[in-house]
This record gives sequence, C-alpha cells and structure tokens, in this order.
Amino acid sequence: MSDNHVPTPNTNPPDDNASTQPQSQEVSVERAERLLERGEITELQGVMLWGSNYSALVQVQDADLQTTAVYKPQQGERPLWDFPDGTLCYREVASYQMSQALGWQLIPPTVLREGPHGLGSLQLFVEHLPKINYFNLDDRFVSQLQQFVVFDFLTNNADRKGGHILLSPDGKLWGIDHGLTFHTLPKLRTVIWEFSGQPIAKALISDIEALCAMITTMTSPTRQKLNSLLSKAEISALLQRIQYIIKHKTYPEPGPGPHHPWPPV
Repeated sequence: MSDNHVPTPNTNPPDDNASTQPQSQEVSVERAERLLERGEITELQGVMLWGSNYSALVQVQDADLQTTAVYKPQQGERPLWDFPDGTLCYREVASYQMSQALGWQLIPPTVLREGPHGLGSLQLFVEHLPKINYFNLDDRFVSQLQQFVVFDFLTNNADRKGGHILLSPDGKLWGIDHGLTFHTLPKLRTVIWEFSGQPIAKALISDIEALCAMITTMTSPTRQKLNSLLSKAEISALLQRIQYIIKHKTYPEPGPGPHHPWPPV
C-alpha cells in the first residue's frame, strides 16, 4: 500500500445481475475521509459485543464507493470516573488527526459525524488477520511498533491492548480503539514496553518536532482541528508530553501505578 492511501474493503457493488463480487480498492486518505463524512450510512451490519461501549459495523456509500466502517455513537459510551462523559468519540478522532499530522498513518481514517444513533466517530474498517495481534508479532514489525510506543505516550493512551493492533494482509499494522486518550494526568497503559529507555530514532524525533511546530502555531490546520476536539488543558498536557520526548529522546518507561491494560488482549 502506498503512503497516504488506504484500502477500502469494497467498491460500490455492481447491479443485481452481475456475477462478480465487489473488490477492494486503494483510495487516497482524503477520498476515504470524504466518503466517511458525507456518505450515506445505508446498513447496520451488526453490533460488536466484546467492547464496553456501543460499537457497530455499518455500510457507508456515496455515488462511487461503498465501504464498511465502525460507528461509535456518543450516547453509547459507558460513563467513566476519570474521563468526561461523551468525549470518547472526540478522542478517537483527535488520535487519528495526531497520527496524520505526524505522517505515520497508524490509524484508519476516522471522522466525527451524525449517524443512526446520533453524533459519533466513524472509522474505516480495515481488512486484517483476525488471529494476529501484538503478541504474535516478530522482529519484522519493530519499526512500526516503535512508532506506536511513541504515539501512545504522546496521546497518553490508557488502553493499548494487544488486540488493539491489527495486521493487514499487506504487512501494515493499524491501531484501533483510541477513546481513552489525551487525559491531562499520566494514564499510559500499554502492553508494549520492550523498548523502554532505548533511544528514539532521529527520524521519529524530527516528525515530533514538526508536530510541535504545528500545534504551537495557533492558526495551523492541525491546531484548529485539535481545538475542536480537545480542551485547552488537554492540549497543554499534550504539548508537555511532546516537549518531554523532544528533550529526552528515549522511549518511555513504566511509571508508578498500573501501567498495563486489563485484559492485555
């Protein structure tokens, strides 16, 4: 898969008399976002029962494309003691915007929009190998995992389970479930600690420095997008984490308190 492109699970289906099934098609990230933002949600395929919050697979269609997406409505979020009510869908989208601003493309295209059950996040469903998660990965994936480690520290991800990393058939890792992010207090809980204390590659630090410039520039598109999704205090805490990584240039180490999610998968 080329940079800044994502595979849609299917194109618009042919007419009822056609003998072939719709095939996957690689489209630009911008095209995928536009489909998610403006396409008609035509079908509820099923509810995901294993999560604590309401999530559903839906079909999204416009004049040219049809795809599968994961819909997480705001009103389906379970209240939490440490995160403000009704904010998880915003954090899903903020995490995606961070991934795009870094140029790392770790998260499938994700937008905030109205759906069958009201406002929520809508994320492109990526084809993946369902039996593979973080705990099955070998050394071929080290560089991709190192991006996730830094990303999870920057977004203060409180829920990086092994099953929240998916492997697509082309060998790319994708991260999902980023609702528990951007808290103002340290909340990092992850299963990926094997790089702790090691130096971060210069290329990643350069990307983070560029991100810092984007966020500190109040008029930049990245800052404007984050302003619409996060509080001022959350953005301030994000900048502090960014500046910490730029200064220390090492992968984070476990702090006090719980630092692994439960369950781990």
